Amino acid sequence: MRISNIGYLFKEGIRGIFLHGFMSVAAICVTIACLLIGGSFYCLMYNVNIMVEDLNKTNEVLVIIDENLSDAEAKSVGTQINQVENVYKATFKSREEALKDFIADHQDEEAFNGVDAEDLRHRFIVVLEDNAKMRQTIERLEKIPGVVKINAASELAEGFSTLQSVLRIATVAVAAVLLLVGAIIIYNTVKLAMQDRRDEIAIMKMVGATNGFIRFPYVVEGCLLGLFGAAAAFALQWFLYDLLLRKLAEVDTLQLFSFVAFDQLLVPIAVIFAAAGFFVGYVGSWISIRKFLDV
Repeated sequence: MRISNIGYLFKEGIRGIFLHGFMSVAAICVTIACLLIGGSFYCLMYNVNIMVEDLNKTNEVLVIIDENLSDAEAKSVGTQINQVENVYKATFKSREEALKDFIADHQDEEAFNGVDAEDLRHRFIVVLEDNAKMRQTIERLEKIPGVVKINAASELAEGFSTLQSVLRIATVAVAAVLLLVGAIIIYNTVKLAMQDRRDEIAIMKMVGATNGFIRFPYVVEGCLLGLFGAAAAFALQWFLYDLLLRKLAEVDTLQLFSFVAFDQLLVPIAVIFAAAGFFVGYVGSWISIRKFLDV
């Protein structure tokens, strides 16, 4: 195929889109729907990953030390805590510091009148590397001599980790199904165009046209349909995501759900949508052409 023919073949591919307007629109609409569903799963998974990472940084394990230990003995327990696998950092907090924190958190010093620091226990604030392993880590911490009690929101941490895993699997599964659906729709669109021109294709084969020359316009048509759908889906995804953020800001006054701005998702979503649109267009059109070239 000569370079001088590429312009003509591109024009033929674009003409094919308008030749079967209804099917072309249907293919673009289905591609938009597929990419929007897949993109929404990706956005949700991305935000859950961020939330889990934040949880790993802020969800602390409180290790209470035996009250009968001296200050020096209580501090020495920290050496063993830091040696436990999955412990990122253990910070010692004395009885006096714990009492000050209680007063500061409740903003009511009178409520703690009569409470003495000796009534409290030394403790360690432990930050884990991976909260998905919190339960196993707690079991190891409980075996350390001098540790009498551990407070931790292990169920919350495990819940987030489970949600993260489920979303990751669901995103991959949904993406695979949606790519297949999009490819099938574009396959049918290009196949319809080739049905109308099968006699012309047969004549081109008989006069010596190469398979590449015949195939190129239909591949262009399929890829353009996929890319048009991807561009429209990207714009809609951006609009719907920003709309969701605005609605959440109105109802979630406590900011329980922290979603990142679309700016952080813009590049990966654009790349994923463009690649997916091109892929379904290319694969759908390529498969539909094969049997028509066996003349």
